[in-house]
Amino acid sequence: MHALKRFGTAFGGYKMMENYPEPTCGPEDIIIEIKAAAICGADMKHWGVDNGYDDTNITPDQQQSVRGHEFAGEIVEVGSEVKDWKVGQRVVSDNSAHVCGVCPACEQGDFLCCEEKVNLGLDNNTWGGGFSKYCKVPGEILRIHKHAIWEIPESVSYEEACVMDPICNSYKAVVQQAHLMPGQDVVVFGTGPIGLFAVQAARLMGAVNIVMVGLEEDVETRFPIAMEVGATHCVNGSKEDVVVRCTEICGRDNLGLVIECSGANIALKQAIEMTRPNAEIVRAGMGFKPLEFSINDITSWNKSIIGHMAYDSTTWRNCLRLLESGQIQVKPMITHRLGLSEWEKGFDLMAKKQAVKVIFHYDYED
Repeated sequence: MHALKRFGTAFGGYKMMENYPEPTCGPEDIIIEIKAAAICGADMKHWGVDNGYDDTNITPDQQQSVRGHEFAGEIVEVGSEVKDWKVGQRVVSDNSAHVCGVCPACEQGDFLCCEEKVNLGLDNNTWGGGFSKYCKVPGEILRIHKHAIWEIPESVSYEEACVMDPICNSYKAVVQQAHLMPGQDVVVFGTGPIGLFAVQAARLMGAVNIVMVGLEEDVETRFPIAMEVGATHCVNGSKEDVVVRCTEICGRDNLGLVIECSGANIALKQAIEMTRPNAEIVRAGMGFKPLEFSINDITSWNKSIIGHMAYDSTTWRNCLRLLESGQIQVKPMITHRLGLSEWEKGFDLMAKKQAVKVIFHYDYED
């Protein structure tokens, strides 16, 4: 089979591998044939990277996993000791592959915050990922975390199911981590899938004004989608004073929640400046530059900055029900469907912000 792998150290580039070995099924394992896989923002940080790895002499620390952690598919093989799953079931993975099972996070079922976690299609592992034909879900994870995979409802397509990861991230940030009440307003920074699904979660929670903040490159493709899925206003941070404009729209007394999905330092600064006392800022985006501004206002006005990572099984259960009922929209956000052989085109479209979600379907004839 073909498989898209990442090579190099922390930030390594991609290479499509030919004749990559298909996974073998152990007595507790499950093999999934990939039916749809999506590009995530976490995949984009490796796009275009050339760190000089030697193709002919790749050391073990340089060889990373098959990529693609947002995927759904059909079970095509189960191990002899597997009781909970059977061949033919349509399933979606929460991308867990390994956790310790004994740390405080695991004790609470918060497996994606286990410090020993290994994710399918994201971290260095031998089990695989969604940018290939098959992926193995190891029996080890299914013993500890039985909801590492979920059956897909009949009315939900593989394409919709494969983006459960960003749906669940957004749901947890808005619904489970914040204290949003109907009648409040929400500002969302960042026009990627997590930001757009955060808009939908805020709508479901009864927010009155839902303001999407983006940049000039978001105006053509992403702002219209934001409005379609529930945003009441879009603010162009390249041309408008974001703090002034959001305050005009919401009124300072109503602005008690910001969901920061961009990872940009300026967005965090603006979020602190625009919010009322006792407000919450959930930081779902990731940035790697040190802060160059004071955050004393979070002390002066009792504001909370809440870190966000992943989801739990409650998130997944609720989001699958919302997806099945049609209360979460995915189709407006799928802007491109491509064969996996066109993976470079898909990444390029994402890099240019001409796409929101690119879905790959395996199209190689092995």
